[in-house]
Amino acid sequence: MKRKLLAAGIAAGILSLVGCGETETEVQITTPIQQASYGIGLNMGESLRQDGLDDIDPQALALGMQDALAGQESRVSEDELRAAFMELQARAESRASGLLEETRVANQEYLAENAQAEGVTTTDSGLQYEVLQAGDEGNPQPSADDVVSVHYEGRLLDGTVFDSSISRGEPVDLPVSGVIPGWVEALQLMRVGDKWRVTIPSELAYGERSPSPVIPPNSILVFEMELLGIQGEDE
Repeated sequence: MKRKLLAAGIAAGILSLVGCGETETEVQITTPIQQASYGIGLNMGESLRQDGLDDIDPQALALGMQDALAGQESRVSEDELRAAFMELQARAESRASGLLEETRVANQEYLAENAQAEGVTTTDSGLQYEVLQAGDEGNPQPSADDVVSVHYEGRLLDGTVFDSSISRGEPVDLPVSGVIPGWVEALQLMRVGDKWRVTIPSELAYGERSPSPVIPPNSILVFEMELLGIQGEDE
């Protein structure tokens, strides 16, 4: 029975939730185990909310956990559980599909508007950049095989900073071919000394598979990046 497919994503613990007639004021969270239990409940509740399952019945959830811990027989049949989990799975997939379409439309609208902004260049791939500071025309440009030194700050469209060598106070050295496609393209267009604002469509960034919870799936990323040097080049 596939109950664990959804259960694994729902329940790591529910001891902190009210259940079986207790009111919120009767639940104690003073001891370390009570506080840890409460933390598990917080994490699980946040996960459920993000998955669109904010109407889960917390008392029924607590009862299921209590029965499992006590070794009690399930109060719901295997067939009923299977049908219920299938319904939840279908609802979650439908919600994810709707959010994906909303994000796709919003991204298209943003990129179309940004493309009209003064100073913004859009490449054939859809990458957009604006030159904030230009290096000398005779300065070298990196190739895909080079290692470069870059100072940068990355933001989401809402202004959230998700990574910044500037805030760390130290530039990074990285292989041009070892970064996201939007960076690979932008770095090879830049000259040493250039500082650009680069807007990277989601398909040239991380797409649906974000490497961090700070970066939602299908996010457009905006970087201010300065190419400081290329390893192996003469001063």
